[in-house]
Amino acid sequence: METRKIERVWLTDSAVWIRTMDGREACERFDDYQRLKCATPAQRAVYETDKYGIHWPELDEDLCFEGFFKKKTVNPLYSLFMKHPELNAAAIARRMGMSQSLFAQYVSGIKKPSAERMSEILHTVQTIGLELQKETF
Repeated sequence: METRKIERVWLTDSAVWIRTMDGREACERFDDYQRLKCATPAQRAVYETDKYGIHWPELDEDLCFEGFFKKKTVNPLYSLFMKHPELNAAAIARRMGMSQSLFAQYVSGIKKPSAERMSEILHTVQTIGLELQKETF
């Protein structure tokens, strides 16, 4: 994966913006990410960056810089996490022993998981659902 050198990251009322060292600008709308959409401006303002992307620790949300410049396509993982914002992508990645950054790239569509990997992801999500069904209070 190519890493872009990011000069600046800033937030508006509706999006997070980045500018690369070569002057290219792009944004991701908060409305496209359930956790960012539901977050307060104060929660959105608390983020960390590294050479790959932006992370909101309190919100458990990650955006990869490469995704800002990719054509947006809907994929099954993206649809799943938009439909069920209660799912925690980072926790699922940890449970699978997978890099959270890689998992975020699968969800955003930057990378496409193999059929076998997609099956593993679905199995993990379904296993969590079965475990939750067994809970009693």
